Amino acid sequence: MQYEFKEPTVGAKFRLIINESNYQRNFFEEQEDLLLSLAWNTGDTQKVIIDEIEMDFPKNSFLSLMVNQSFRFEKPQDVVLWQYNREFYCIVDHDKEVSCAGFLFYGVSGSLLIELSEVEIRKFTLLLEVFKDEFQYRDNIQGEMLRMLLKRLIIILTRLGKEQYLSKTIENNEYDLVREYSLLVENNFKNHHQVQDYANMLNKSPKTLSNLFSKHHNKTPLQIIRDRIFLEGKRLLIYTDKTSSEIAYDLGFDEPAHFSRFFKKMNGQSPSEFKTELKDS
Repeated sequence: MQYEFKEPTVGAKFRLIINESNYQRNFFEEQEDLLLSLAWNTGDTQKVIIDEIEMDFPKNSFLSLMVNQSFRFEKPQDVVLWQYNREFYCIVDHDKEVSCAGFLFYGVSGSLLIELSEVEIRKFTLLLEVFKDEFQYRDNIQGEMLRMLLKRLIIILTRLGKEQYLSKTIENNEYDLVREYSLLVENNFKNHHQVQDYANMLNKSPKTLSNLFSKHHNKTPLQIIRDRIFLEGKRLLIYTDKTSSEIAYDLGFDEPAHFSRFFKKMNGQSPSEFKTELKDS
């Protein structure tokens, strides 16, 4: 079942998808819908495939998914999805902890999985019923009510995520710097490939960033940049008909050969070898 709320005047969109047996998302076919997604696996542990990378989606856990990710679930009928765009919710960007640039989407490297206790499962079950009930109304304050409920959902998940992922010793300013770095990489990785570029944007030295990430992160600042470039290159090879040369220039490489060497170093295969394997599989 799908519930949907729209505000055409500002382009706002919010969806609640419950137990849809055939649901999947291909970003490259749905680029007009830049929707952030929060997925709740209400069934047993299953597989989720994100940009053709398979991972476990544990029983009774939440998963955050970015606007530009393609994904599908092994058992979509067991998944509840909250989806929304910036126009619907992110007008509250000043609440940086729970905004579209907040912890759930930029707090850690990679996909964020949040596990729930029995108490938390009951909370989310009740909250889901309130969401469903609100979709029965059609008045001029429905949007505000849905935004308030979504913010409650995000706040609870943010608290749980920070408890499960962040070191107790990390200071707020250190956490904010890690998050800001991740956000800058997401927005600039096609044009800026060096840590120095981001250090300049943050008014920090590369050494300061390196020391911070070695203390609080499982990747170096340079690894985050390279992983993001590699991921985008792989996604473009999988989901589009662009040539390796076109992708190289899209990703800011001066020469296709530079991209090919980079891709092979990251993946053990050249772009052409990777594409050939895709066709054969």
